[in-house]
Amino acid sequence: MARYRGPRLKKCRQVGVVLPGLTNKGVLKRPFPPGQHGTRRKGKQSDFKERMVEKQKMRFHYGILEKQFRRYVTEASRRRGPTGRILATLLESRLDSVVWRLGLGATIPAARQLVVHGHVTINGVRTDRPSFQVKAGDVIALHPKSKATPFFASILEHAAGRVRPSFLEFDPATMSGKMVVAPEREDIPFECEPQKIVEYYSQMI
Repeated sequence: MARYRGPRLKKCRQVGVVLPGLTNKGVLKRPFPPGQHGTRRKGKQSDFKERMVEKQKMRFHYGILEKQFRRYVTEASRRRGPTGRILATLLESRLDSVVWRLGLGATIPAARQLVVHGHVTINGVRTDRPSFQVKAGDVIALHPKSKATPFFASILEHAAGRVRPSFLEFDPATMSGKMVVAPEREDIPFECEPQKIVEYYSQMI
């Protein structure tokens, strides 16, 4: 599975905002684009660049490659309703994102590793696909064999104090969570404009 392995803060600096799914840093110590001339890059952005930056924010945050991200936009455009809001729901419903929002991973890449290694179950069934779409009513839990390890005891300690979005519930006693309702555009944990992403792809799909 292809994934980005480079410096994560560089990606955050590139789009000008801390992406919580990519890094657990609170602020950017160098809040300007990377590169030799990063401090000199000023001026008004074109409409195209604004749309591209919004697209890159979402891609970097969720750790999705371009081809897969375009498929999400295509799927959102096929469904009835505002495409931008549907896109946000599809991305926030990914299993790796839900595991991260429950506090079982420090970042989305960390949560993705838990899923790929078979430590996560959906409704009691082991699932190793990070892109699995979690639905309202689904129960997300750690596999029984995983719960007994010291590594996951430390994860539970970290997860206990985690602030979670309203669409999720978490029970520390059973190391399990539940998606109460489908996530909305407002549940994305950073400032973004999904409609600009739709505009970016409007002539490509």
